[in-house]
Amino acid sequence: MTCMLLKRFLVVFLFFFGAFFSAPLLHAAVLRSGIDLLDASGCRELQGKRVALITNASALAASGESGYSVLLRNGVDLKFIMAPEHGFKVNVEAGKAVSGTSVVDSIRVYSLYDQSKKPDVALLKTVDLLVFDLQDVGARCYTYISTMKLAMEACREARCSFMVLDRPNPVSPIAPAGFMLAEGFESFVGAVGVPFLHAMTVGEIATLLKKTRFSTLDLRVVRMEGYRRDRFGDDFPGFTFVSPSPNIRSVETAIVYPATVMLEPTAVSEGRGTDAPFRQFGAPFIDARDLSRQLASYQLRGVRFRPVSFVPVSGKYRGERCFGLSIEVTDRRSFEPFRVSTAILLSLQKNYPQQLGLERGASFFDRLAGTDRFRKMILRQDSLERIVESTRNEVRLFEETLMREALLYP
Repeated sequence: MTCMLLKRFLVVFLFFFGAFFSAPLLHAAVLRSGIDLLDASGCRELQGKRVALITNASALAASGESGYSVLLRNGVDLKFIMAPEHGFKVNVEAGKAVSGTSVVDSIRVYSLYDQSKKPDVALLKTVDLLVFDLQDVGARCYTYISTMKLAMEACREARCSFMVLDRPNPVSPIAPAGFMLAEGFESFVGAVGVPFLHAMTVGEIATLLKKTRFSTLDLRVVRMEGYRRDRFGDDFPGFTFVSPSPNIRSVETAIVYPATVMLEPTAVSEGRGTDAPFRQFGAPFIDARDLSRQLASYQLRGVRFRPVSFVPVSGKYRGERCFGLSIEVTDRRSFEPFRVSTAILLSLQKNYPQQLGLERGASFFDRLAGTDRFRKMILRQDSLERIVESTRNEVRLFEETLMREALLYP
């Protein structure tokens, strides 16, 4: 009898012992974004202030509630909202202007993707604090960090404080890669001096910008809890990736996006208007099997190409049959988007020098790349290794200096 009671006591003790010590580990594994931590505090830092918010419909709290609703529920004096490219409802195609203003739940929404992409300084003088809450995808050409930079510049001029509610970089395990932004090639698709793939969160980029450009700006970053840069966005328990733009619908697409976005200035479709944007590419003039064999010769890691055909319902070749390749990432950890992008461009230029149109789209291509070096090397048919190697020293220097000083997470 005594032995049985002792066994029961040990079982109960071990159960509570395990529950007590495992709880912190479970809690640490749960990701809480900036908006969630702000909500948990009752938006204490915003109370008594006149607040504006840069956001869109994809910026949700972990509960699924929209970020602006979180602020209103906590009694924040939210004066107006500003929306980036793709509009507040995230339903406008890339590059298309979003004009005028709209009203969401009686809150006026101003567009930051119209004639001006910079917040109106006079308007910012009517508030004390501008909050930034947008989901980025980890590539320099994705314009939300450009919007953030212009917002920080406007806040400095208006003497308005700036707050970033940090969110995960969904592809942060992919190491920084690609060309750095060269002087003279700054644009809205290349506004921040980071590598093409930067592996940073928006909060870290804001920290970097304060150090390098906006030292007098009152910047506050609400850091995430439970975030690790060695995890992809969908590795975090409970985290839901909500499409931040019409054609990036999953973390898988965000991983492939840097490998195919450089096709935008060319005559090859990057898959817009299909059920797999950025995850397939093609054109009426491509011999898919021949291209597949050529790319296989590069022995690219973590990726497999499969011949496909598709008919886009919008964008390039609308209503026309295109032939090309789908991209299947077989190993995220070894997949190198910049290397894959370079191999695709080299192969297309070699096989279709007249049809590809790299020279015709030179201005846009160079803005996306952040330099004209990439285009010129593709046109010369420099080797894949030479092109990739030519970027490494600059990227390494960035990682060891500016990036290291701005990192907020392990």
